[in-house]
Formats: sequence, C-alpha cells, structure tokens
Amino acid sequence: MKLRIRGSSLRLRLSQGEVRTLAERGEVEDAIAFPGGARLAYRVSADGKITDISVSYIDNLIHVRIPEALVAQWYGTDLVTLSGSQPTVSGELRVMVEKDFACLAPREGEDESDNFPHPKTGSGETC
Repeated sequence: MKLRIRGSSLRLRLSQGEVRTLAERGEVEDAIAFPGGARLAYRVSADGKITDISVSYIDNLIHVRIPEALVAQWYGTDLVTLSGSQPTVSGELRVMVEKDFACLAPREGEDESDNFPHPKTGSGETC
C-alpha cells in the first residue's frame, strides 16, 4: 500500500492483493519505521456501521474507514477511486483510496507485479 500526503489530502493506493484482502478480510495495513523506534501505521478497513468514508489519526495510526458496501462494489468492478472528505479545525481533509496501476514505463527498483494492469498499456504513453 502506498501513502501520499499532500496538504490537506491523503491518497492511498492499493495493489490487487490488498484490494482483495480488504474485500475478503475487511482490513489492510502497512507501516513505516523511523530511526529511534518511531512508527507510522496506516490502515484501510471496511466498516458496516458507516455510510461515508472517514479518517482518524490516533496513536500514530492513520485509519481510513470505508462503508462495507462501497468496498464490495469497488472490489467487484472497474471503479478506480473511492473518495470522501470530512471537516477539520482548519478546513477539510480529502481522502482518496485508489487501485494502484502498473506504470506504463518500467521503473528501476519498483515491484509492480501485483499492481492492476494499466488501462493505457500499449498506447505508447508513459507515466
């Protein structure tokens, strides 16, 4: 799972296996460890009790909750992006959870073997 934070937006990109795990087990999580023992974890989970995507940050965990029905729809279709927003003290936090596509041009050191096939493969375009 890839995490991108930019301004007031979060973007998480999930591989095919991660989308499948989310749909079948209800949760997928990853983390980054920092020198000195600090750790930032990020989790996406399916939640049958909510109707909108929500985000929380508690104890070094970014937790994105998505309605179960929306996860099932996303898993079973070509839908690429799930998005939502919620108010914050200083404005609005936007969140996007996306299927991670393989890049059109190979990149050294990147393992994209579990990424979704790019819809523009063979078009001559590059990332």
